Amino acid sequence: MRVFGRLGLAVVLLGGALLGPAAQAQAATPPPPMANGKNWDVTPVAGGYKITLKLDAPAPLRDALPLIAVDGKTVGVAKQSVDQRTATVVSSDPALLKAKDVQLVWSTDGTTDGQDNKRSRVAAGPTDADWLKAPKGPLLAADPGALGRYAVETAEYNLGDEAVYLPGLGHKSEVRGKVYSPKGAAGARPLVIFLHGRHQVCYGDTTEPSEKPWPCAKGEKPIPSYKGYDGPAKALASNGYQVVSISANAINGWDSDVVDTGAQARAELILDHLDLWKKWSTVGGGPFGSKFVGKVDLNNVGLMGHSRGGEGVARAAVLNADRGGKYGVRAVLPLAPTDFARATVPGVAMSVILPYCDGDVSDLQGQKFYDDTRYSVAGDTAPRSTVTVLGANHNFFNTEWTPGQSEAPSNDDWYGDDNDKTSPCGSKYAGRLTPKQQQAVGTAYVAGFFRLQLGHEKQFFGLLDGSNSRAASAGNSVVRVVSQAPAGSRRDLNHFDQPLPYGAVSGSAKATVCAGVDAPAGRVAAATPKCVKNEDSSQSPHWVEAYLAAKTPTMAVTKLTWTGRNGVVRVNLTAAQRDVRRYAALSFRAAPDPAGAPKTDLSIRVVDGKGKAVSIPASSLGDALVRMPGSNDSGLPKNLLRTVRIPVSLLKGIDLRDVRAVELRTDRVASGSVFVSDLAFSKPDLGWSAPSRLPQVSASSIGKIPEGDSGTRKVDFWVTLSRPSIVPVSVYAETNGNLSSSVGEVAEQLVFKPGQTRKKVTVAITGNTRDSVDAEFSLVLSAPKQALLAASFGYGTVVDDDPTPTMTIGPATAAENAGSLKFPIKLSAPSDNFVYVAGTMKSGTAVLGTDFRNPNDDGSEPQPIDYIDGYIEPGQTTGEIEVKLLDDKVKEPTETFTVTLTESGGAEIKLPLTLTGTITDND
Repeated sequence: MRVFGRLGLAVVLLGGALLGPAAQAQAATPPPPMANGKNWDVTPVAGGYKITLKLDAPAPLRDALPLIAVDGKTVGVAKQSVDQRTATVVSSDPALLKAKDVQLVWSTDGTTDGQDNKRSRVAAGPTDADWLKAPKGPLLAADPGALGRYAVETAEYNLGDEAVYLPGLGHKSEVRGKVYSPKGAAGARPLVIFLHGRHQVCYGDTTEPSEKPWPCAKGEKPIPSYKGYDGPAKALASNGYQVVSISANAINGWDSDVVDTGAQARAELILDHLDLWKKWSTVGGGPFGSKFVGKVDLNNVGLMGHSRGGEGVARAAVLNADRGGKYGVRAVLPLAPTDFARATVPGVAMSVILPYCDGDVSDLQGQKFYDDTRYSVAGDTAPRSTVTVLGANHNFFNTEWTPGQSEAPSNDDWYGDDNDKTSPCGSKYAGRLTPKQQQAVGTAYVAGFFRLQLGHEKQFFGLLDGSNSRAASAGNSVVRVVSQAPAGSRRDLNHFDQPLPYGAVSGSAKATVCAGVDAPAGRVAAATPKCVKNEDSSQSPHWVEAYLAAKTPTMAVTKLTWTGRNGVVRVNLTAAQRDVRRYAALSFRAAPDPAGAPKTDLSIRVVDGKGKAVSIPASSLGDALVRMPGSNDSGLPKNLLRTVRIPVSLLKGIDLRDVRAVELRTDRVASGSVFVSDLAFSKPDLGWSAPSRLPQVSASSIGKIPEGDSGTRKVDFWVTLSRPSIVPVSVYAETNGNLSSSVGEVAEQLVFKPGQTRKKVTVAITGNTRDSVDAEFSLVLSAPKQALLAASFGYGTVVDDDPTPTMTIGPATAAENAGSLKFPIKLSAPSDNFVYVAGTMKSGTAVLGTDFRNPNDDGSEPQPIDYIDGYIEPGQTTGEIEVKLLDDKVKEPTETFTVTLTESGGAEIKLPLTLTGTITDND
């Protein structure tokens, strides 16, 4: 099942599982279902309807958000039970009462568990053969994945399952880690922390089931996800680095209860471990005594996070900076990460690894860490890159998530047919990596990144500078790298995110700025045209909306189209830009338009002050303009911008002291359409990475606000900077959560002028006299520029102040041929809540099953159903309890029966209450 309507999800996201128990309050005695299917039912609760889906087998704990889809449309984020066999969502949409099909689906791919998954069964794409013979760059002289000269010692520490309280989680977490040390290495060594992602927490047969997801119930064992990164850990430790891989099962167990899905808690856990290592490496103590005193350099720290751990390490780098840069976090590597809230990570070296066949975070949303950070701070001295690994899935980077290697049960997250040889992500496809091959690639790039950034081992520049160099240990894997050099080693010519100046586009070419994905059903016209029309936005990682910041604009690029070979886009260099002798390459990012040909071409023409020019086909420089593997279905192919890189050494015959223009020419093919971005000269450079000293932007919380009875009033959030800035600072702000009818939507970009430190965000609160649940909502900050995110969520609750209406129910009389008898229900006032009443029917002179029955009772059961209920829809004041009448065609006296009501919700009524139904004869 494909899931649509991602923007709609953001509106309800915080009103369900992520806001915790208060937002899901329900009647003390749950009523019987109002709608149901084979494995699901809908029951009334405070604030709407609760849909409960029971699964044949436990659903996985995935990094993607679990959603419930009703008749193909998502209704909210699901709360999973401890055993993962039940998923629930609370929604105010009465359409749930008409549900026909209910499925558990996932935020990044829309596929259902327990059904055939066609992701790896789609037909081969038009360029698959090209990628099977994709060119591979030269081998690096040194292999970052190879073991070094030090023997590796390992040890573990475990301070308990509930050793530290994490404010961002509201629960206690385990403190447990595996340590990898270079034996005999002298002096303080750089420290790298690994953090695994969201996976199952416990396994085994429970002897005493627990209602808590953590600690594990009796009979179960914790899944040791933190032990799954031996490859990169040993590669680093054997080359002189200290590595600690930490456990985060408690966060995985509880993170569905927090608004940010656990990013803050994961960051707090990392800093708690760093606090321990500060003690153990200075005064000693704990489980290691004096073993590590003087052996750990906490001024030179790297963080690797897998899946939601990727969002955690990104947040940890910023949180560390927010707290004054207590530790020298200088390098961050999100591996197959989530990015639900559009954070940025400026000032710190970053590389994002994207597995092309990721079946969990299948929209590759972590691409936006790179996109959002690359120009977020002027003069940023840190380098960054993305590494796309073809044929790699989500799980196999961790051996504890890999079948045949793991201690607990595990799986290939791409699913599909075990014998699939045709799709680029099928398990038997020639380009699909085996677990060991994938782990070798992960080891090479994880170890290479940290050795380059923490150890300044410059022999690994080629691995991450976009030059397509490769590591021997990565074998024949196909990897594509996009790189941004530090500002001091880069000369930006055009970001291609703004309209080009008059005269820059000529001939048959047309250039328009675009951003985002527009589904065929259409949306309200945006100021910036959408780049892609596609039902599946997961195919476009640059432009898929973030779930907690769905209204924050995604990256803008230029869409270049042409209908002839004479089209030209010309970018002129200013006098200060023309001397490019110090740079190694000219590059830009590009991708073919998915609506066009699967392969296309351009020429890049560089012109000097004397009119001399060099023209080079993009196709001779790589495969950036070749559509990526897969047919146009099930999340593939990915529309990813890739590097077109022209080494300056190819610009022979022109004066590199006086380069006047760079042109993109359409002389290679008669017509085409491509996306382009980020034209720049650059050279590889380590730059300088360190905790940022930027001002920090925070959202206030507004606490509890009375709803009021009428009119619209305004309440104010304050978004503040920790100190004045000398340059403008901007951040996006939007309301999210259970907005209901009382909370107005807000989505705006705030701009702080130099010297300003406070901006007001006004939210409209509309009062009414209808009883309803409290509306819990948040203000989400995202995608800052020239600042860091500190408190990126502000909270508010609109407290309902209206009395609960009273309910009265009258007797009922009907002729036996009327078809039904209806007891009238009346409310003293309309309510925003669903109101219901329920009880049992009892024979009098009229006999249950012979003269009357429940409307849903078809008489097929041995005993008639004695249950009966009635309800009033939100906003209405009348309803009914309907009883089906059976016309027997026999002349008889007037008969009666009774209904005793014992349960109610949404209104005040004194129970039990017995009603009399009267049936008059018509014969």
